[in-house]
Amino acid sequence: MYQFSYAEVAQDVEVDARDRERQALDHSIALLKSAEANGPRSRDAIEAIYTTRSLWAILVEDLASAENGLPEALRAELISIGLWIMREAEDIRIGKSQNFKGIIEITTLIRNGLN
Repeated sequence: MYQFSYAEVAQDVEVDARDRERQALDHSIALLKSAEANGPRSRDAIEAIYTTRSLWAILVEDLASAENGLPEALRAELISIGLWIMREAEDIRIGKSQNFKGIIEITTLIRNGLN
């Protein structure tokens, strides 16, 4: 029978969580690129905005949790970024912006930092 230390299991869980976060961000980026190509009033834009806002709402909630293991300063910066992304997505939804490119670039940077 295999026995794993708590540290080994915790490390595996963290790796799995980061992989899921990376996949979710990849999905959001793909939707945003499609929306950018098809316009802010397209069906793709509706899906991209909904998915991106939902994803970042979950991430911000997790980052605000006391159980989150990231350093407090990094968590605060990521929360600020997440809130900015959600505001930009809302501005696109209501027709005040078409800044898909900015959201894509920032989300890509965050995704690339999940190594």
